[in-house]
Amino acid sequence: MNFIVLSSSRGTTFQAVIDALRSGALTATCLGLVADREDRECVARAREADLPVAIVTRRASEDREAYDRRLDKAIRSLGKADILAAMGWMWILSAEFVSEWEGRIVNVHPALLPKYPGAHGIADALAAGDTETGMTIHLVDDGVDTGPILLQKTCPIQPSDTVDTLKERVQALEKQWYPAVLQMIEKGEILVR
Repeated sequence: MNFIVLSSSRGTTFQAVIDALRSGALTATCLGLVADREDRECVARAREADLPVAIVTRRASEDREAYDRRLDKAIRSLGKADILAAMGWMWILSAEFVSEWEGRIVNVHPALLPKYPGAHGIADALAAGDTETGMTIHLVDDGVDTGPILLQKTCPIQPSDTVDTLKERVQALEKQWYPAVLQMIEKGEILVR
């Protein structure tokens, strides 16, 4: 299986994937990274790992569909991908883009979906007074964090938790399980389109 990473973040989960590739725990092939800005930490991580990088900078007057057409072109320039692995991709993808890649975009979300979709899953779980949260790895559909769930893992919420302390535990789950899910897809244990 060939995959391309989409990230607009620090790339800590991406680093876990890179580490799994290096150790042989992940036997799929990463064709590279597509990011929205050169100054993202994920870009430095990709370059350090000698992975190809494509930058697709957002233009001020550009609508989502036009941006996603350029994004699609950049993805295809890196090779033939079976899976797009979104890790901290902070942009909502257009229906046109999702349709083109239907069933092949894997995303990680810092909450137990369907609870707390959107950008503030950790803060939302804390504000609700929940006693546990976790992360969800799911396929992207044309909604926001509404696609089919591939895997969920939980962690407790402590009374003393802040967004930062809880985020550490949730991200530890993401780093452990995202590479594992990619390997499960590689081995046919999780079926995607």
